[in-house]
Amino acid sequence: MNETYPSWLYPVKNGATTIWERLDGIKPDKSFEDPGMNSFNHYAYGAIGDWMYSNIAGIDMDEEGPGFRKIIIAPQPGGGLTKEQADLETQYGTIRSAWNIAPGNILTMDITVPANTTARVTLPATSGLITEGGTNIYTVPDIHNIDKIGVNTIQLTVGSGTYHFLYTYKPVIIKRN
Repeated sequence: MNETYPSWLYPVKNGATTIWERLDGIKPDKSFEDPGMNSFNHYAYGAIGDWMYSNIAGIDMDEEGPGFRKIIIAPQPGGGLTKEQADLETQYGTIRSAWNIAPGNILTMDITVPANTTARVTLPATSGLITEGGTNIYTVPDIHNIDKIGVNTIQLTVGSGTYHFLYTYKPVIIKRN
């Protein structure tokens, strides 16, 4: 993680106990970047929380079903993270997304979809057999609209309930020059 100017950890290393409006609010020479626009107690923490829920946990609202009537669960493992768990309270109940990458690159994903809702679930970087509750996903009656997206990502639709997916996690590595 980057701790130097400008980065999220730069303010922490400089004594911040709240989120700064600007990552470059106080420059390394201790002068202000823009004295007229420098909140050192900014709402940005909420933005980070939203990003964590919608990217790491993958919980988001489908615009076709406002208020989380239709849910998107599309976690994006990576960056050295090997597990996450997030719960989100909605008017329909608790949405849960939890995933874990175990030795051997075995990914388990546990999700809970509240009553009277549906979820479009993305299983990232799949390889080989994908099971739900120990059964091949293609034979589970409650799983619909199974689509392959890109090289090795699967999307599917589920109704309310609790699901336990398991498969070999094989991310595509993009080499940059």
